[in-house]
Amino acid sequence: MPDRQPPDEGTLPALHAALTLQIDAGADEAIGEQSVNRLTLSAPTAEKFRQDRSTPESGTDLDARRESRPRNPIRLESTDATVSTAQEIARAAQSLEALEAAVRAFNGCPLKNTAMNTVFSDGAPEGPVMLIGEAPGAEEDKEGKPFVGASGQLLDKMLAAIGLNRREHAYITNIVFWRPPGNREPSASETAVCRPFLERHIELKKPSILVFLGGPSAKTMLNRTEGITRLRGRWFDFCTPTMAEMEAAPIPAMPLFHPAYLLRSSLKKRDAWRDLLAIKDKLDAHETHAPIAREVARMEA
Repeated sequence: MPDRQPPDEGTLPALHAALTLQIDAGADEAIGEQSVNRLTLSAPTAEKFRQDRSTPESGTDLDARRESRPRNPIRLESTDATVSTAQEIARAAQSLEALEAAVRAFNGCPLKNTAMNTVFSDGAPEGPVMLIGEAPGAEEDKEGKPFVGASGQLLDKMLAAIGLNRREHAYITNIVFWRPPGNREPSASETAVCRPFLERHIELKKPSILVFLGGPSAKTMLNRTEGITRLRGRWFDFCTPTMAEMEAAPIPAMPLFHPAYLLRSSLKKRDAWRDLLAIKDKLDAHETHAPIAREVARMEA
């Protein structure tokens, strides 16, 4: 193998940008030591390729190709039956630990086939605030925890600005538990099959406040069509179907700009700061009335 020379400092930004583009597109593994420009193949090689393509396959070749195909191809779309199965599995979980084990064992979402890790949650299970993002990114997929990259660092700073942190107050998850290839937005079928687990996640966690990070999370959980710009800064009452059947009190929920969006749009941080202050006020009010409500419930019991 020829000796490699380190790149000039002037070319490093361009190389970094090229690598970032490939990683964002899902090409995050090298399959050879040297790249191959297949547009510049030699004429004999190209001619041989054309001849091979034009030569009819024999029956034996066709049979061999058929035998080599997977007998159980990966299902690309979630079905109603898969969603029903997810609902049954999710309902059976009686603790966060049991739910996490069920999600890790579940194979009904096609995203699991391309992801490195299942990303279930991070933070304080007993914390009052539950934040729900969109999907794991490349860093989250590697570490198996949500919001550990640059957007996670910004999220930690946002929480700290209102006196919260992951260790004591905040609990974080996503609407899907596996990274979509190329960091694309999860499809409707992918979110549908993960939603029963997420709803059970909320029921078991019992947060005082829900925060939906970004448009996909907010629109999915609130069943709304508006974008995040129209939804952010507004309080909604959230109930899962099971909570509604049991006539449980709804959970206050607010959509918030996703930290990744704020990294690209600094001017929106002013709006995000207003929303964070509203979340802090709501949390302070809840903490003030919670002891009274517990005492009333004790006396009525």
